[in-house]
Amino acid sequence: MENMNFIDPLLHGITPETLNNKNLSVKQLACAGVGALLAAAILKKTGNPKIGAVVGGLALPILASAGYKKYCEIKKEKTDAISSSGIEYNH
Repeated sequence: MENMNFIDPLLHGITPETLNNKNLSVKQLACAGVGALLAAAILKKTGNPKIGAVVGGLALPILASAGYKKYCEIKKEKTDAISSSGIEYNH
């Protein structure tokens, strides 16, 4: 019988939790959006308008997701600052 360990990823320590760790920071998303805009402009100038339009079309959703993620972070910080632990100290 052949060694079939390569079939089961759990034998090698690969779990779904390790595969889904794709959290990007706001800075990384913003840089990716600006980079997509620059790449689209360069592609259009070099004579590839269709590819430039596709890459440029990706820039707005990336920048929008960066803005939404930053908004959620700020909103969470505000709610954490307002909420209390429920313990009142009366001196």
